[in-house]
Amino acid sequence: MNARVDTSVLTHLSNQHLDALEEETIFILREVAAAFERPALLFSGGKDSLVMLRCAEKAFGAGRIPYPLLMIDTGHNFPEVTDFRDQRAGELGAELIVRSVEDSMARGTVRLAHPGESRNVHQSVTLLEAIEEFRFDALIGGARRDEEKARAKERIFSHRDGFGQWQPKAQRPELWTLFNTRIAPGEHFRVFPISNWTELDVWQYIDREAIALPSIYYTHKREVVERRGLLVPVTPLTPPKDGEQIVVRDVRFRTVGDITCTCPVESDAATAADIVLETLAAEVSERGATRMDDKTSDASMEKRKKDGYF
Repeated sequence: MNARVDTSVLTHLSNQHLDALEEETIFILREVAAAFERPALLFSGGKDSLVMLRCAEKAFGAGRIPYPLLMIDTGHNFPEVTDFRDQRAGELGAELIVRSVEDSMARGTVRLAHPGESRNVHQSVTLLEAIEEFRFDALIGGARRDEEKARAKERIFSHRDGFGQWQPKAQRPELWTLFNTRIAPGEHFRVFPISNWTELDVWQYIDREAIALPSIYYTHKREVVERRGLLVPVTPLTPPKDGEQIVVRDVRFRTVGDITCTCPVESDAATAADIVLETLAAEVSERGATRMDDKTSDASMEKRKKDGYF
């Protein structure tokens, strides 16, 4: 990730396409507000959900977002991100609903195979419980098609059956930006307004709009160990294994999630413009470069989506 592009590239790099992407996202956010009775916006405090929030502010006006923000918390999230989540929701005056995997564990609906198992995959259970609790009929998420193979298959309006499951062969066509929003009782939609954005688009937009992000998205020094081609952060939840050497590196996170499965990349990028340059040189998607849970198999994400994952 340390490969650099000549900074003069920024002078010639156009961002005019961002206007079209922003316009599409605003249209989708308004469509959700018009078509559904009880939508919610999935908000982790990460860069993609913060981009969606900026578009929502433009769609409805500051302080007037017509649906609550929903966070499914594993209890193992980076504190820099959850603190920023709370701060940003407060600034917007938005309703923030947080539901925890730990609560599902206490109810017995989530059972870990062993104490050290990642809770990331179990978010599906807590999410489906939140959907039932609040009777949400649409959840707006920040997934993008360039992130991962299963997400590339996703419709913008992704139909989920009465069990909250994604059936790839049952997805509806979306011709000429016409969205079929009809659902039967108990069904719901996952809606992805930034599906057509790339990681580069997101960072160009963050740079253009001067969107504030959690500090871990930018370069900082962190203790890590090298494992399976990734830099694993050294934390109480992810201690070094026998024989692993702890080193201090200048790193940043390309994506944020559960501590137990999210890794940083080596980087000295201190601004959004710096990250635009790094992204131009990147050869691996952000999830491929940073997520341990996606490396279990090529079909791991698709299986989780069929089980009700984001």
